[in-house]
Amino acid sequence: MTRLLTVMLATGALAAAPSAQTKPAPDALAKSLQARYQNVRDFSASFTHSYRGGVLRTQSTESGTVAVKKPGMMRWVYTSPEKKEFVSDGKKVYSYLPQDKQVIVSDVPPADQAATPALFLAGKGDISRDFTAAAADSSVPGALALRLTPRRDEPDYEYLVVAVDPTTLQIRALTTRDRQGGDSTLTFTNMKENRGLSDKDFAFRIPRGVDIITDGTRN
Repeated sequence: MTRLLTVMLATGALAAAPSAQTKPAPDALAKSLQARYQNVRDFSASFTHSYRGGVLRTQSTESGTVAVKKPGMMRWVYTSPEKKEFVSDGKKVYSYLPQDKQVIVSDVPPADQAATPALFLAGKGDISRDFTAAAADSSVPGALALRLTPRRDEPDYEYLVVAVDPTTLQIRALTTRDRQGGDSTLTFTNMKENRGLSDKDFAFRIPRGVDIITDGTRN
């Protein structure tokens, strides 16, 4: 779930995009991303989620759709190869695993206890303040890439690489390097921003016949 939260780091609507002909300095690009992100209220997209490496040298590819609305609401629907769903209504996080017939329910952590990516979901993060920016190679041809290393130690990841459109700065991909040396990459297509998503889009209805697990307790 933590990997999914990192998606919000580079989303938004940019006030002034840099020219596609010039490659901005990392710090300037980070500030532009922050300015863009602050103006995004919601977005939806299709995504491909790939993971490669780690201690077990595993490799996997999944796909689905995502919708996000500030503050802290999101819905990730994985459709291939296995169906699963992660929903946050801003107060609770629901992890639905149909094959296991389980719904795991947890509280959205308060801002002062959340990992840095979760702060962006709450609309309280700042890329320039929370990260050190450096240039990086992009996983998407033609995109600009920025490596973001957290200024405070994060238990779940070492750094992020954000790839964005050079003209609009709309996010194209986000890679997370975890502590085991694995790379988790989300690549986005058909992204639509500020469409006025309803809070109802993030209401989760627990299916019949599933086990509900809350704080490790089966209900």
